[in-house]
Amino acid sequence: MNNNGWKKKPWIAMSAIALTLAILLLPPAIPTRGNDKTSVYPNDPSGKLALYEELGLGALGLSKTAFVFALNGWNALLKEGKIRKDNILSILDFSLPSGQKRMFVIDLELGRLLFNTYVSHGRNSGNELPTKFSNRINSNQSSLGFFITGDTYRGKHGTSLRLQGEESGINDNALNRGIVVHGADYVSEQVAARQGFVGRSQGCPAIPPQLTRPIIDHIKEGSCLFIYSPDASYLRRSSILRPLAQRG
Repeated sequence: MNNNGWKKKPWIAMSAIALTLAILLLPPAIPTRGNDKTSVYPNDPSGKLALYEELGLGALGLSKTAFVFALNGWNALLKEGKIRKDNILSILDFSLPSGQKRMFVIDLELGRLLFNTYVSHGRNSGNELPTKFSNRINSNQSSLGFFITGDTYRGKHGTSLRLQGEESGINDNALNRGIVVHGADYVSEQVAARQGFVGRSQGCPAIPPQLTRPIIDHIKEGSCLFIYSPDASYLRRSSILRPLAQRG
């Protein structure tokens, strides 16, 4: 089209300029909501992304964003030598309300979903859906991010599993706070059916008593556990996910 054509139809030129600016200014798409179908990063360094579809994790409610974040963080921690039990990955999807089974324990080596059950969040994090998170002692809130499982001990809740937080300022106070995996009577299918959600803890990821020992035996002593929520502050501050997002 010659210059006269542009003068006769100025809206064409304006539309082309607007479209160009929109493309240039468009931020990269990094999904933060659950149950999406978009991969957060273009690559799959773990080689395990296909498990999401193979195990039907989406149908069970697990956010694909949570799964991809978990795989990328697991891979990063593995490279740093922090994971000793590298076949097990636990994901607690706090984008789901506590009335749903939002704990997923996956055997990455065998390609199996070992457990899918209920898990509590902190009483000051919210009622059915947690929206507030903290690293502070006595906050009674859950912490997000990546943890490495430690050893077990016998406490007031029976067999309990220590968690070492791996993210500075986000969950690295977990040991001092006494944040552990333990069983609790207020976390059960019956409680969820009766009131629509399970009971809340002082910040610990509490699980059904009958599953406590089997789950702890599978994940203890050096596996990766990831607690996810589409929380903008966490995603912005995460020392593990932020570099991955920048590279992705």
